[in-house]
Amino acid sequence: MSDERRIRFLVHGRVQGVGFRFWVLRQAQALGLRGWVRNCRDGSVEVEAAGPSPALERLGLALRDGPPHAQVLELQVEAAHGDPLPDAFEIR
Repeated sequence: MSDERRIRFLVHGRVQGVGFRFWVLRQAQALGLRGWVRNCRDGSVEVEAAGPSPALERLGLALRDGPPHAQVLELQVEAAHGDPLPDAFEIR
């Protein structure tokens, strides 16, 4: 895909123990993105996703709000590079 971008999101707040990773999985799948989501030891959630810019922007907007029981206090966004991403979206 020629317009594919890769973004790393780091979500801070009450984002563990509230179904956040499963919610991200559903959002990313609905947007047709590839990548992964995982909990971090510091209580944040890390998301790395690749796909068309509009879909990544929509994911970013969704991550700012999160699912009903989450409380997002900060969202860091940066370009990502590194190991190849999976062909689908997965929870790690």
